[in-house]
Amino acid sequence: MALQNIGAANSDDAFYRYKMPKMITKIEGRGNGIKTNVVNMVDIAKALARPASYTTKYFGCELGAQSKFDEKTGTSHVNGAHDTAKLAGLLENFIKKYVQCYGCGNPETDIIITKNQMIQLKCAACGFVSDVDMRDKLTTFIVKNPPEVKKGSKDKKAMRRAEKERLKEGEAADEEQKKVKKEVKKKGSSSTKDGTAKSTISKKKGSGSDEDRTSPTHRQIEEKEEAHDEDDDDGVQWLTDTSLDAARQRIQEQLSAVTADMVMLSTDEPEKKKKAASNENGGSQNGNSMNYGAVVAEVKANLKKGFGATELLSRLAALPAPAQEKMTALVEALFEGTEKGFGKVTLKKKNYFAAAVTEEGSQILLLHAIEEFCCKSNSNALKEVALVLKTLYDADVLEEEHLVMWYQKGLKGDNKNSKIWKNAQPFIEWLQNAESESDEE
Repeated sequence: MALQNIGAANSDDAFYRYKMPKMITKIEGRGNGIKTNVVNMVDIAKALARPASYTTKYFGCELGAQSKFDEKTGTSHVNGAHDTAKLAGLLENFIKKYVQCYGCGNPETDIIITKNQMIQLKCAACGFVSDVDMRDKLTTFIVKNPPEVKKGSKDKKAMRRAEKERLKEGEAADEEQKKVKKEVKKKGSSSTKDGTAKSTISKKKGSGSDEDRTSPTHRQIEEKEEAHDEDDDDGVQWLTDTSLDAARQRIQEQLSAVTADMVMLSTDEPEKKKKAASNENGGSQNGNSMNYGAVVAEVKANLKKGFGATELLSRLAALPAPAQEKMTALVEALFEGTEKGFGKVTLKKKNYFAAAVTEEGSQILLLHAIEEFCCKSNSNALKEVALVLKTLYDADVLEEEHLVMWYQKGLKGDNKNSKIWKNAQPFIEWLQNAESESDEE
């Protein structure tokens, strides 16, 4: 069966993971009883995670014709003869309205009917809740025929959590066993060393006569010669000159050596003070580090001049400031003047973000910069943090490993109660669930 990417905007992406079968239609009957049968409507609806009755009803509403989906046989009929291309175009409109997330465009959404009989789409990737236009004709049909609640989804999540807990417990047990084994080995080695030492001592004591018979080793000969030399030196010391002139000369030599050491100590002290001062200033060009505000102003000025990503990042790298401050200044400058739609701005300026994470460890710096900007600057940015992360992940700027690591460290850190972790949680869970589902497949 031929497959295609869900959504026309993703048609050229060869690595897009959300796919559906191409539509197959068949015209049946003649005259007034002519009908168009969408042969594989059940498979299409399954790929979209929507009931097949919704898509069939949507075709009827848009074409102004009667439509019917038979649950028992799984056949979908629309009155009249309709082209496959025309029905495929209508299906694309259905996907945009009732399947894809209005924030990130991901098709992994669930239909929610509120208490006020309003239809919403909740995205499992970024957590964005989209409000569906209730003026559409299909909305009344959806409200009257709500989608079935997935019973197995909660069970699956519980099973995954239980599996993770079991894995953690198993790892902890393995570590404890390793520690016990190491301690046993250490005790065993120490006991064996003590035993061997005692045995060697006893052997030496018992075999004293044998050692006397053996010839001395080369080392023993050298030690005897050194001892003999020392005895000779002790004898020579009595022959040194003890006259008054010789004593004065020795005192003068000792004083000159001491004064030389004092001069060396006095010259070393200012150098040590200079090194300490440079370390206190962060080791940045003899303490001439730029202020954070000046770094932000410099980046904004370069953006206004129209510098590209590579040129801007090269100028930013030359500034005398810590790496984290440079990254935070870049994020603040790129999001300047943005009040809403941070995901769209991120997509427009993805080249700058991509150029900023070329070095090792720079992805974590970028994540910390986004975290600081969202928590400090803008409440709307805090709400859309999952969308920003999703956009950077889709653009291959941020990798899954660094995203999960940053999130887990944040939950254990000092600001673990910050709203940013709660808002980023749906996207991180989606990442982990998508990985486990791909492993199962």
